[in-house]
Amino acid sequence: MSAYPTGQVMIKDLSIAIGQREILEHAQFQLQVGKHYVLVGRNGVGKSTLLQAMATDQIPSIPQSLRILLLGQTQSNLEDSMSDLKLSDTTVLDFVVRIDRKRETLLAEERALTTAIEETGKPTAAILAYRKVHHERLGRRTEESRKMASRRSGARGMKARKILNGLEEELKESADRLTLLESGIDAVSLGHETQQASDLLAEIQASLELMGSFSAEAKAKSVLVGLGFSEESIEQPMSRLSGGWRTRCSLACALSQTADLLLLDEPTNFLDLPSIIWLEHYIQDLPATVTVLVVTHDRAFADGVGEELLVMRNHTLERFRGNISAYEIERAKNYKYLSRMKEAQDKQKKLIEATIDKSVKAAKRAGDDKKLKQAASRKKKLDERWGMEVSAKGGRFKLNRDLPGYHKTNRDAIEVPEFDPPVRFSIPTTPVDLRFPRALLSMEKVCFAYPKNRKAPVLQDVDLTIHQGERVGIAGRNGAGKSTLVSSAMGGPDQTPSSIKPTSGTVSRHTRARIGLYSQHSVEELNSIAAEKPELTALSHLMDFARAEMAEKDARGLLSGLGLVGRTASDVPIALLSGGQKVRLALAKLLWTPPHLLILDEVTTHLDSDAIQALVLALRDYEGAIMVVTHDRFFMRCVVEGESANSIARSYRPGDDDDDEESSEDAEESTRLRTVYRLTKGRLKKLEGGMMQYEELAAKASMKMGKT
Repeated sequence: MSAYPTGQVMIKDLSIAIGQREILEHAQFQLQVGKHYVLVGRNGVGKSTLLQAMATDQIPSIPQSLRILLLGQTQSNLEDSMSDLKLSDTTVLDFVVRIDRKRETLLAEERALTTAIEETGKPTAAILAYRKVHHERLGRRTEESRKMASRRSGARGMKARKILNGLEEELKESADRLTLLESGIDAVSLGHETQQASDLLAEIQASLELMGSFSAEAKAKSVLVGLGFSEESIEQPMSRLSGGWRTRCSLACALSQTADLLLLDEPTNFLDLPSIIWLEHYIQDLPATVTVLVVTHDRAFADGVGEELLVMRNHTLERFRGNISAYEIERAKNYKYLSRMKEAQDKQKKLIEATIDKSVKAAKRAGDDKKLKQAASRKKKLDERWGMEVSAKGGRFKLNRDLPGYHKTNRDAIEVPEFDPPVRFSIPTTPVDLRFPRALLSMEKVCFAYPKNRKAPVLQDVDLTIHQGERVGIAGRNGAGKSTLVSSAMGGPDQTPSSIKPTSGTVSRHTRARIGLYSQHSVEELNSIAAEKPELTALSHLMDFARAEMAEKDARGLLSGLGLVGRTASDVPIALLSGGQKVRLALAKLLWTPPHLLILDEVTTHLDSDAIQALVLALRDYEGAIMVVTHDRFFMRCVVEGESANSIARSYRPGDDDDDEESSEDAEESTRLRTVYRLTKGRLKKLEGGMMQYEELAAKASMKMGKT
């Protein structure tokens, strides 16, 4: 690693497996200092596993001196760090500041050495403090070496155990030096080690200054405000935070610390749009020494922060300079170009081969050996020189430059890119007939306030009417009252446990209409059900939920249409399903009898980008009304505003005709009433400019949140 610049990561021949399942096979990639990378791939390919391996020193070629910070999809790292802090007493701000273990350790060492050096009445105090600091550091190094030796085998394992043995010897000698100090020390050693203590203190103070230790609290406060915490909430105890706010706190802990390599796994989960835009700017403005690797399914966010892509597919990593949209456009163009080239060459080759065959037959009939040799020579040249006619840079192909080494042909083969099979969702789209037309949902002057806080209503004079077939989007900050609005809509005969009754105003619903809700807590509810019944599968749960009104064949068909096929649906317990698979199960429960008004509250949280696009295309044909509550700009613009997924995401597929997709949209789809509302300060306001207008408002709000 010494051959590479400090902080650069160069990984070659990397293989990762979990049990019998291969994640990566002989993969290689490089992370340059200061670059921002986005790691993309479908759910389950092993993106989080790769990040975890990088962060836990399981990849030998990553320098140990590199400081790596990982934000995971779970709260495991955060919960481990909480173990020695009293959450009932520790404020959010103090927790984020103190979570930096390196800073806290350096501050403790500085205090110990400063106090000892200033203690003039006891000459050996500074030496004792110096030896204790040295011993504790040696102990931490030994523990890290012990973990490394336990994970490695073969030649690397032997080298790691040799290093461990040396450190254990040093640790023993260090412990002896601590006890020998009590028996006295000569004047020369006293002066020498006192100077060493002073030098170490100066080194620690320089390290603290370099890492910005003295501005750590201000930085942590800025990050917390940027992620949506109010000035009051950052001073409240950690124990009061809900799961979503603890996720934000975990992100703040990662962003507030000093790192060489920052690994962010789904950082936008539970963030509203202003906070997402703030985070996008924050990452863009990180120091040039910080390398960032992000896993995210938010396409707009990925395009905003990513300079290069690492595409994880087929057990390997493919590198691309540019963002996701550029990658998909380039890949589609390359596919079309190479496909046409290959088809043209194959056609030309068949014609030439037919000509050669005719020449051979004619030469045999005439007994002309000379023409037979000419035909054989032409056939040999045909086999040797068929393939790429241009180089990778677009110039004329040259054998000695573009195809070095020994090869059986004089041209590189035409390799048409392979695409993963596109994700397709097939859902029931036609609710039962309502017999007589009227509004599905009508809210007039609806207000709601919690009993203990009547002076601060969550909803104020909300007016909203939704008819059959309409598309409605609700945008707004976290805490603006979107969930309260949804709960108000879910009242009546089909009310759920979370339904609420407005403080004032009226909510009327079509007497025959069915309103279905996908809640942002749907996955958590499935987790609770799975905890109570560990043997429960997606198929058995859906049939139980339908109460014998659905045959097994129909249940399998519905789950299969949402991507839960075969044994995944019938044999895998719900507890072992991924987050994206649980979303599919929750949608199946919702759509087995299609509701007249389908409410989707943050449905994209656990889905990968391909699954999100599949859901977008499936909902295009939905005949009922749809209300969308989301921070996902791509999903809102496609489902509610009716924009083409191709025009936004540039997600081309081989064999798809983009113009046909645009033109295939029927008249009913193009004439639907589509409206985006913004909920702010309890009031619902129509956005004439749609989601684009809300993005502009969110961008302005993000500029006021901390320092970007």
